Amino acid sequence: MPYYVFREVWTPLKLFGIRFYREEREGLFIKIGSRRRRKVRLGFLAKF
Repeated sequence: MPYYVFREVWTPLKLFGIRFYREEREGLFIKIGSRRRRKVRLGFLAKF
């Protein structure tokens, strides 16, 4: 299992329990409430 180091990215959604985390190599992750972190897939940006 890979070792991740996360940094929290502040957004106004944090007030509603939705947190975004940035990982150096893997990209952007999201955590909603007490659920586990999931990687955010930005497939629509791959076209550009």
